[in-house]
Amino acid sequence: MNFPLDKFKQIPTPFYYYDMALLQYTLDEIKRCIAGFPFKVHYAVKANANATILEQIRRAGLGIDCVSGGELAAAISAGFAGNEIAFAGVGKTDKEIAAGIDSDIFCFNVESLPEMEVINEIAASKGKVARIAIRVNPNIDAHTHKYITTGLNENKFGINVPQLNDVVDAALAMQNVELIGLHFHIGSQIRETEPFIMLCEKANELLQHLEARGVKLSIINVGGGLGINYDDPDGDAIAGFDQYFGIFKQHLKLREGQELHFELGRAVVAQGLGPGHGHIAEHIDQLAELDAHQHLSNALQSECVRCFSLFSELAEQGNACISVLPVAIECAIHNRTVEIRVVA
Repeated sequence: MNFPLDKFKQIPTPFYYYDMALLQYTLDEIKRCIAGFPFKVHYAVKANANATILEQIRRAGLGIDCVSGGELAAAISAGFAGNEIAFAGVGKTDKEIAAGIDSDIFCFNVESLPEMEVINEIAASKGKVARIAIRVNPNIDAHTHKYITTGLNENKFGINVPQLNDVVDAALAMQNVELIGLHFHIGSQIRETEPFIMLCEKANELLQHLEARGVKLSIINVGGGLGINYDDPDGDAIAGFDQYFGIFKQHLKLREGQELHFELGRAVVAQGLGPGHGHIAEHIDQLAELDAHQHLSNALQSECVRCFSLFSELAEQGNACISVLPVAIECAIHNRTVEIRVVA
């Protein structure tokens, strides 16, 4: 990325720099890849909730994937309609669920039977029916870092397949929820095709199973997870959308009238905006009495988000490849010392 360094000199640090032209190009590529297919992409707000960015994404026609009441409020404030918003997350509070129902959101991605029961109760108290998709844990290894793998039985997310029938039956028996689909999300920063192909095969299997039981669904939501190239962000500035969407076009067998939904975050904004997400400019001093690898910076953990908790584990490994992690700084680990090289 070419940074306007002369302009940067006039701006007090720390600040984030966003490449809005690259964001627009990325959005155009997504729209090109899904044109003519019953696909809907929801932008995962956790990747970057900046209001200007959300407005540009809204103008491009994407929906929203939120995981908190604050993200829901940010999306509504940016002009997204409730029926464009999917609400995921494992720890939704009653207040957040109520806010989603009041906003008439498109769908709650339900993680458990107790959560579904709470949604039903709150919707009943408001005289409304809430749309839900059941998140299924497909027991698929995403071949990514263990902390961002979410689709194995050992992970905390979703309903395991053996329990799916019971949860579906419970949903169909409730008066104030409408079961419209299944939801999956197997992990983040996935750069191999195999996990997504396996996800398609599992979704096909479950669809066939539920159809045999007379259960018809209007949507399948495969979540996100598409990774980016941290090693060469300039040479590979756009995520592999053609290959990614092509996998689902080829391998997932949608029924007539069904829609396929995606929840992409990192792949939409991280190259132009940075994961966390912005290229952060900071003032750095190297003091004579400090080690050559030690610097003082006026950008703290509050600016360099989602990274410092990972340093100790990486340092223990001696050397580690940061490209598999959703961090705000690109760094190298050498002899238990963190050397900051490129802020991304």
